[in-house]
Amino acid sequence: MAHLGSRRGRVLALPAGLALTASLGFLPSGAASAAELSDAPASAAVATSGAKLTYVVNVANGRGTATAVKKAVKAAGGEVVADYDRIGVLVVHSQNPAFAQQIRKARGVVSAGATRTAPLSAQRDDSVGGAAEALTAAEALSAAANASDEQDPLEPLQWDLPAIKADKAHKKTLGSSRVTVGVIDTGVDDTHPDLAPNFDARKSANCVSGVPDTTPGSWRPNPGESDHGTHVAGTIGAAKNGVGVTGVAPGVKLAGIKVSTPDGFFYTEAVVCGFMWAAENDIDITNNSYYTDPWMFACKNDADQKALVEAVTRATRYAEKKGTVNVAAAGNSKFDLAADSILDNSSPNDTTPGDRVIDPKKCVDYPAMLPGVVTVSATGAKGLKASYSNYGRGVIDVSAPGGDRTAYQTPDAPATNGLILSTTVNGGYNYKAGTSMASPHAAGVLALLKSTHPKASPASLKALLYAQADEHACTNPYDIEGDGTIDAVCEGGKQKNGFYGAGLVDALEAVRR
Repeated sequence: MAHLGSRRGRVLALPAGLALTASLGFLPSGAASAAELSDAPASAAVATSGAKLTYVVNVANGRGTATAVKKAVKAAGGEVVADYDRIGVLVVHSQNPAFAQQIRKARGVVSAGATRTAPLSAQRDDSVGGAAEALTAAEALSAAANASDEQDPLEPLQWDLPAIKADKAHKKTLGSSRVTVGVIDTGVDDTHPDLAPNFDARKSANCVSGVPDTTPGSWRPNPGESDHGTHVAGTIGAAKNGVGVTGVAPGVKLAGIKVSTPDGFFYTEAVVCGFMWAAENDIDITNNSYYTDPWMFACKNDADQKALVEAVTRATRYAEKKGTVNVAAAGNSKFDLAADSILDNSSPNDTTPGDRVIDPKKCVDYPAMLPGVVTVSATGAKGLKASYSNYGRGVIDVSAPGGDRTAYQTPDAPATNGLILSTTVNGGYNYKAGTSMASPHAAGVLALLKSTHPKASPASLKALLYAQADEHACTNPYDIEGDGTIDAVCEGGKQKNGFYGAGLVDALEAVRR
């Protein structure tokens, strides 16, 4: 069961016939010392014949520093295309192959690195988005026949809602329209009848270039692009309107923040833009069901990768400072993120991947493993860790339904499919599985918490989420395939462990005052 990477979201790949689609000061710790900085600008003689790449340049705080760095950028053959001055991050284009090495020597630069290994004109990956399992007409008719007066027609197929007591929570409240969840993803099709009632176009944008584009509809996936973000959006906040499915928080507002290229890559400049857009547009929660390309794990002992982690860290910290809670999917590679070493054989995924053994204490999957971000593992219909879900004591904060192979974890009737049913493009619905699907359940519960406690800070909301989660003891032995082989080992106690963190998120507790 391969982890498909952020080009296809936090998505699960299954064999044919069962395919599913499964990221403040300006001078941080570890900043460059004075001995590493140069008063001199980069060399006037620079090459401009290389492939055009995008870079992030992280600037130290200081009067006049940014201006001097911009001059150095120009002297090194770079063009500033975005200036996030509140966090000291510049997004730069350059065709100088030595740009990063040169700009790192400029005074005021903390770190700098290329956000990709392929040029800006990278070829399209036709497998973007992966495949989804279709909702059949027979399933839809059967669900509608089983639906109560209080349920939307397809809600009987949503085993995930009662799993976190969302169905009971909805009897108390659907959430507040004053709360907004930003879906930082592949785009959201806001024309879907289950999403349109709750969608806020004023708070939506396309951040793919690293600069927000608010052209109407720019946040939607284009034809042929992934429906991943649309599926995520439905899980969070599909309206309870007598149509289709119901979201965890069907009364809150949704915003689409598109950060995935047409090729399906989530690059650092777009991710930084997404968090900054959320921070500046009063978005209360962000959901992040991806990792930031091209590195599944970005290592801080590599100058380029260190800069990418630093830029996104600054952005997430700024967003939280402005009142946003950031939630992220843990990943689908069955990795123990607390292990001493992990084999990463998928990086860089925009050119030629190679094998490398990384230390997850020095190399992070981001945004999921960044400080302050809520990291979510996935469970199946029987409440066990999903077969594919990453885990790790001290890394996983909470767990939530992400779906699993029906053969592994079969839901109770009338639901028949162990995957997560939600919205897709062109007004449809389909099933997907992955930590991509777990994370929006946690984001939806946080939206209900924010609705109940409108003045609560991000720190308070996270504390409530963890305290209210249903404790789940370790599942040991964990033989999800039932073949006599232990598939993973859970460490920790009932209140906090590597499989489930503080436990399964609880929507009903979230709406109790």
